[in-house]
Amino acid sequence: MRSLRLVLLLLGLAFALPAAAQELFGSGSTFIFPIMSKWIDEYEKASGVQIGYQPIGSSAGIEEIRGSVVDFAVTDAPLDDAQLLRDGLVQFPLVIGAIVPVVNLDGIGPGQLRFTGKLLADIYLGKVRNWSDAAIAELNPGIRLPHRPILAIYRTDGSGTTFNWADYLSKSSPEWNAKVGTNTSVRWPIGAGGKGNRGVADAVMTVKGAIGYVEYSYALRRKLAYGLVQNRAGNFVSLDAASFLAAASSVEWTMQRDFYVLLTDAPAENAYPIMATSFGLLRKYPKRPERTRETVAFFRWALEKGQGLASALDYLPLPMPLVRQVETYWNVEIK
Repeated sequence: MRSLRLVLLLLGLAFALPAAAQELFGSGSTFIFPIMSKWIDEYEKASGVQIGYQPIGSSAGIEEIRGSVVDFAVTDAPLDDAQLLRDGLVQFPLVIGAIVPVVNLDGIGPGQLRFTGKLLADIYLGKVRNWSDAAIAELNPGIRLPHRPILAIYRTDGSGTTFNWADYLSKSSPEWNAKVGTNTSVRWPIGAGGKGNRGVADAVMTVKGAIGYVEYSYALRRKLAYGLVQNRAGNFVSLDAASFLAAASSVEWTMQRDFYVLLTDAPAENAYPIMATSFGLLRKYPKRPERTRETVAFFRWALEKGQGLASALDYLPLPMPLVRQVETYWNVEIK
C-alpha cells in the first residue's frame, strides 16, 4: 500500500497542472497535523491551490522529501547543517507546541497529576510499574491513586514527538540518557506502541492504567487527562501561551544555523519544559521550481495570516521577527 501511494504521488508530480490549479504534496509530522489541516483548508479557500498532506511521522516525511516524492516535508526533529547539506535541503520553523504526558485513570482529570522528568524516565525505564508507587504518591499528596499496573505507550513510527520526549528524558535522567538516549526511534525498555500522535492517544484512551505522550492539541481534543511536569526551576506551570512563550523565548533563533533549536528543559521560571518546534523542509535545488514557489507561497500565508489559527488550536505562533527571518532565509537559501 505504501509503495502504491508513492507511485501515485510521483505521477501527480510528473503530470501536474499549471501552478494556479495544481495540487501540492507534503508529508511527515503528526504533531503539526491539527494545524496543518486547518491551514490547508483555509488556504485552498483563499487561493484555489489544493494541498495533500500525509501525517506519516517525521522520519518517513524526511525520507520522502529526500527522494523528491513530495514537495515539502515537516519534521519535529530538526536536521543539523551536515544532514541538510548532504541531502540538499533547507529547514525553517513553522509552529511551536507542547508535548504532554497523558493518562487513563478513573477520577483523574486534566492537570491533576504531577510528574518530574526523572519520574517519567523511571516509568518508561520500567523502574516504576504501578500507580500506587511511592515515587508517584510523594509528588501527588491528596490524590487517590489506584493499585494498578502502569502500561507505558510509545510511538512505533519514526517520530519527532518521540525525539523531543526522549531528549527531555535524557536531560532529566542520566540513566535514560545512557541506556536509551535521544532519537526519532529508540529501543523502548517496556510498554506497547501506537502509530502517530493519534495512535498513542487512542491506545491511552482504550487501556485503564495507560500513560503516553502526545502533542497538547491531541490531549485537549480527545479529552485526555494530561499531567503537569516540573520545569528546571522546580515549578509546575500551567499549559498556556505564557508558559509556551517563556520556553520559546529562552533561545536566540538568529544565532542558530538553519534554525536548529531544541526547546526542551528551558531555564525560565515559568517555562513549560517539554516544547517542540515543527520544521518545514524543502529542496534547496528544486527539480520543479514552480512547485517550490507555490509551496513557499503557502508557507508564507501560513506564517503571516494563519498564526491566529495556530493559537486557536493551542500552538504557539512564531513571533513576527522570526517570520521575517524565515522569509529572508527562503530568499537566500532556495536556489
